[in-house]
Amino acid sequence: MVNNILVTGAAGRIGACLTAGLPDHGHTLRLFDRTPIDDERFEAICGDITDAAAVERAMKGVSAVVHLAGTPSTKASFEKALTANIEGTYRVIEAARQAGVERFVYASSNHAAGFVPRQDLVAADTPVAPDSHYGVSKAYGEALGRYYHDRYGMRVACLRIGTFEERPPGPRALSTWISPGDMVRLVHACLTAPELTYALVWGVSANTRNWWDLSAGRALGYEPVDDAEAYAAGMPDLDPSDPEYAWLGGRVVES
Repeated sequence: MVNNILVTGAAGRIGACLTAGLPDHGHTLRLFDRTPIDDERFEAICGDITDAAAVERAMKGVSAVVHLAGTPSTKASFEKALTANIEGTYRVIEAARQAGVERFVYASSNHAAGFVPRQDLVAADTPVAPDSHYGVSKAYGEALGRYYHDRYGMRVACLRIGTFEERPPGPRALSTWISPGDMVRLVHACLTAPELTYALVWGVSANTRNWWDLSAGRALGYEPVDDAEAYAAGMPDLDPSDPEYAWLGGRVVES
């Protein structure tokens, strides 16, 4: 399936990953970021997601949005999270609605449920328990997506993304890692699944030590193939009392 997809935050790490990988699945992309993108393969628009007019222009003619733009740090102040992650997300999804966009894939975070105690195979729709202003802003985005689905019929997938890196950076990531390849596979599934209505999905690979239940993603056709266990040699085990192990959001709960 070929979709005309707007990717916001396309100059970021996940944006660059999707820009490299989604075209191999037949998707056509339009890139949007406040940082100029010089890539002749794609139409690239420079703008800010809080600029309603710029977002409206970027939305013309697209059938789906992958919304990555925002402040990604758990150390972000309330003011910064408010502008980028709350106001910005509203501007993007409202412009999508006005343009008749049918499908919206939202980059949420495990920090939306960061204060949930670690358990075996936590469901993707576990209730929100944010561990930071960043987590609160991501929980807002999930609620906003639910509203736009229920009120306007938009198909919305909210990805509670774990640790996105080329390889797991530490022992916690042996459970929470999502590889670049699996990130592409996950977003592709959310862009094409005919069954999508509103879904919360863990953004995580097929890790041997997974804490998170992959069934919601698999119901949409997501089949991860990478496993952090391939990088486990030499990494220490986590003490169950360590916040990195004890909470879904890790050590952020001590901040």
